[in-house]
Amino acid sequence: MSLEIIIVLVIMVLTLYLFVTEKFGIDTVSVIVMILLMVSGILTPQEGFAGFTNPATITVTAMFAISAAVYKSGALSRVVILLNLIGRKSYLLTMVSLMLISGTLSAFMNDTAVVAILLPVTLDVAKKTGINPSKLLMPLSFGALLGGICTLIGTSTNILVSGIAQNEGLKPIAMFEMAPAGLCFLAVGIAYMTFFGSWLLPNRKEENSLAKEYGISQYVTEIILLPEAKSVGGTIKKSPLVKLIDINIIQVIRNEKALVPFPGLVLQAYDVLKISCDIEKLKSLLDYEGIKLKADKKIEDEDLLKDDLILVEALIPSGSKMENLTVKEYNFRQRFEEANVLAIRHRDEILYDSFSKVELKAGDVLLITAFKEEMIELKKSDDLVIISETDHRPFDLKKMLYIVSIVAAVVASAALHIAPIVLTATVGVAVLIALKFLKTEEAYQSINWKVVFMLAGILSLGTALEKTGTATLLASGLVKTLGTFGPQVLLSVFFGLTFLSTNFMSNNATAAILTPIAIKTALELGIDSRPFIMAVAFAASLSFMTPMGYQTNTMIYTPGNYRFKDYLVVGTPLNIILWILATLIIPYFFPF
Repeated sequence: MSLEIIIVLVIMVLTLYLFVTEKFGIDTVSVIVMILLMVSGILTPQEGFAGFTNPATITVTAMFAISAAVYKSGALSRVVILLNLIGRKSYLLTMVSLMLISGTLSAFMNDTAVVAILLPVTLDVAKKTGINPSKLLMPLSFGALLGGICTLIGTSTNILVSGIAQNEGLKPIAMFEMAPAGLCFLAVGIAYMTFFGSWLLPNRKEENSLAKEYGISQYVTEIILLPEAKSVGGTIKKSPLVKLIDINIIQVIRNEKALVPFPGLVLQAYDVLKISCDIEKLKSLLDYEGIKLKADKKIEDEDLLKDDLILVEALIPSGSKMENLTVKEYNFRQRFEEANVLAIRHRDEILYDSFSKVELKAGDVLLITAFKEEMIELKKSDDLVIISETDHRPFDLKKMLYIVSIVAAVVASAALHIAPIVLTATVGVAVLIALKFLKTEEAYQSINWKVVFMLAGILSLGTALEKTGTATLLASGLVKTLGTFGPQVLLSVFFGLTFLSTNFMSNNATAAILTPIAIKTALELGIDSRPFIMAVAFAASLSFMTPMGYQTNTMIYTPGNYRFKDYLVVGTPLNIILWILATLIIPYFFPF
């Protein structure tokens, strides 16, 4: 074993450790790996940075922009009407319809974007039909994952695996090459959820009142500033109430008129402040001279919604700029002056106090009170998804048809081999911008740069595995150990190893590490590598067992009021069934 191979193996183990422990973001880890490989001399700078110009990275970047254009067109605004009609008739029919809709959309759009779009729609359907969100959101996510494996552009993982195969001198994955097997997975997944999964899903009721659900009654109250109060005459930003006690001022009422509590607002005597703080801070607040508690009552939704105030929940999606930052570090109040964060649903706990110091993660839900005007800005933000009300975008049939036609042309050109997908997708984005269906700024904002940097960085590890012979060494070890059992057993091992790994770390990282090894294993056996490539591609997106296995699972975790064990109970049988199915059908559609 050469020194180069030892270095690559050490870096690979370090990479796996960092991905699983989540000590850094996946994009940061990928860039660190890329730098280590160049600094150690394993890769040249040209080879290390090649991931940024790789067709897979460029294609994924373009598809983010195309998905944004489809969303902007309002093409999905009629989905909620259809689902509401179905929901009144049958829960199972609603669940199946939701999985079919999310699966179909995910075949041609980024699956994370699909779930972000359909999440508020699903919650709206749940509210209007009386179906608990926990019975619908997991099927939504699972449907999107199953639909994403039906086409090349369904998920970034498919594009990544195709790019690695192409770098190895093999044919890239065709647009609909995965469709026959992918549709089998989708059909079995829907059948499982209909006859078994629906009974295993938790049935947790949702509170009708957000104030009650979050338990903020004891944390929101009103105080009156008397003339002798030290805060009178000063701005909110410099007020002792904010600086010393760290309370959150939601609203200022002066002469029975509601004012926006922006940092520069000068407080006056007899101002009524609607504040958010815990009991201990409230007690210390009452010790301050010049502060009077207006009313000793519990605050409910109707109290928070006065004077054009709106109470909403907002989800932090994967790729949001809020990830790994606190509310304070994100400068929430500076970005949205007329909005306040009252509480954060962070994993399995609700935080009311000192949440400004909590590092936010994808899947966290913020309880926000905002004036109606600020809601427009909140909805425009790519860093938040408003989930407590449906985003009814204006529906323009002519515009929608143009955009859908452009997307269809992108897909058809690649499917008919007129041009590679990297070219058709890039041209598609250029046409959308040229025809003003998508602004340049919107195209930039739609791109999940964390995914782009992660792909570019992790591709360098795949290059190192190939260049140093590490992939061949690992493949030889697998063949020596399991080769006597035949290629179908080895294929099954790769599928199982991939879906188990992707439940605990990035699916793209898993695919980038295992695809070169899978290709070399096929070469060692002297058979076609296609079935092994497909096993990794399919399995990398079939993550049902944990909430962190895939971005869409993370996004529904909090809104669905799920627990970690819910994914294990519902997702584990599905993963095992699809594992058995994959072992049988992949060799059928892709012979050895």
